[in-house]
Amino acid sequence: ISRKLGESLAYRWECEGADGFTVEPAEKEGIGTDIILHIRKDVPAAEGSLASSEGQADPDEYGQYLREYPLYKLVRKYSDYIRYPIRMLMPHPVVTNEAEIKAAGEEGRELPEAEYSEVFEYETLNSMVPLWHRSRSEVSAEEYNEFYKEHFSDEKDPMSVLTVSVDGNISYKALLFIPSHPPAGYNAEGYASGAELYSSGVLIMKDCRAVLPEEFNFVRGVVDSADLNLNISREMLQQDRQLSLIASGIAKKIRTELLRLLKEERDKYLELYKFFGQHLKVCAMDDYGAKKDSLAELLMFWSGRENRLITLDEYVDAMPEGQKYIYYASGPSVAAVDGLPQTDFVRSHDMDVLYFIDKADDFVSDMFKNYRGIKFRSIIDGDPELDGGEAKVNTDRYRSTFEFIKETLGSDVDEVCATGKLKNHPVCLSSGSGVTFEMEKYFKAIHKDAPIRAKRILELNVQHPAFLALDAARVSAPEKARSYCRILYNQAKMIAGLPIEDPGGYTDLIVSTWY
Repeated sequence: ISRKLGESLAYRWECEGADGFTVEPAEKEGIGTDIILHIRKDVPAAEGSLASSEGQADPDEYGQYLREYPLYKLVRKYSDYIRYPIRMLMPHPVVTNEAEIKAAGEEGRELPEAEYSEVFEYETLNSMVPLWHRSRSEVSAEEYNEFYKEHFSDEKDPMSVLTVSVDGNISYKALLFIPSHPPAGYNAEGYASGAELYSSGVLIMKDCRAVLPEEFNFVRGVVDSADLNLNISREMLQQDRQLSLIASGIAKKIRTELLRLLKEERDKYLELYKFFGQHLKVCAMDDYGAKKDSLAELLMFWSGRENRLITLDEYVDAMPEGQKYIYYASGPSVAAVDGLPQTDFVRSHDMDVLYFIDKADDFVSDMFKNYRGIKFRSIIDGDPELDGGEAKVNTDRYRSTFEFIKETLGSDVDEVCATGKLKNHPVCLSSGSGVTFEMEKYFKAIHKDAPIRAKRILELNVQHPAFLALDAARVSAPEKARSYCRILYNQAKMIAGLPIEDPGGYTDLIVSTWY
């Protein structure tokens, strides 16, 4: 029922909640608008239902919205930051016999039991001024921390606090928090990522993914824009250009802060990267590497020379003159890559090797192709083409032996060759270009029958006593030489981290060569 200033007649707008409404003249004292809501009757829980058997509130208990505190919670949740006061009569307990109690105390008599009644007083329910609308200089670090912990149910302070204020084609403010550890349920299925989305202080979506890019789904925060429609739906959110502009601006802000942490507070960034580094790498690979350029500077890999995590920029900046490639090696752990024969060879030339030990790492080189114009190259993808010709060995002398080995191993190997990059090891496997051994293992773990197979190039150190023994036995004891071939091949598979199909047969083969 509404009466306009300067008018004597009021109007009643009425609707049953279905299609259509009526507007009729009405009487009303004073100007303004009264909104009267009629709550539906409660729907009792069916006997024996989950609600009645366990004593839980029935979802159709509409009468709760006639009580003060359910309304209070609704206002605090959805309208806490509306810029005008929302006031409501709230009950407050008052001792009605306070004078009697006071008199009894003064006279030394036994104090009567306190009697209470409820007194209703108007109380402002909403705080009105959101933290993100205040200047950063006006808010203390403690206030930001308390807001974060209370709002996002965290016991620890955030690692960083970001404030955003943009005026332009679309105006918005944001308050973002980079957590110091994974949010609750972060690694669980159904984790609700996204920021709280407000329009002029009114919460319109609790977890809006459209304004917080997936690569930064660990960030918590709120976004508020007066340019957004209060009636925005999830379908509209997916297509709304305004939200895309907001998401782009927020992504740049978060990326800038992460780079600052990396350069100025490295220990903090390493702690953060421990939790979210794998996620950043996966997002860099998603959608055919659509975001690889924006995320590349944030990615870190284990350095064999530094024995710590470094960035791609740090690797390239430290490359010696004449190095042609960004060298990497894949393996399940630092120790496994350390033990690769090829690792020793590359490091002996004062060049670093990046250890690809995360699940997503092996796809980095395939997706990036190069970084700052320098191509990636696996140290087990054939010879690394180092200057000096040390990887080039004259194989003519041993051609018959290589043919013998290939004949013995058959389809288990694609190629047999000599290499100069093995110092103290007799043999290694390389995969050539294309699918790596780690990719093969990754896809086999997902589906054991996956038709993904890396090439198997058996590389031999022709100066090693084991190879020389095989070469000599090829003529004098061919069957023993065949045993040597299988032993060396299985050793190469173990070094590469590939499974041996018949471990028992392999051990029997070793024992049989002793006599």
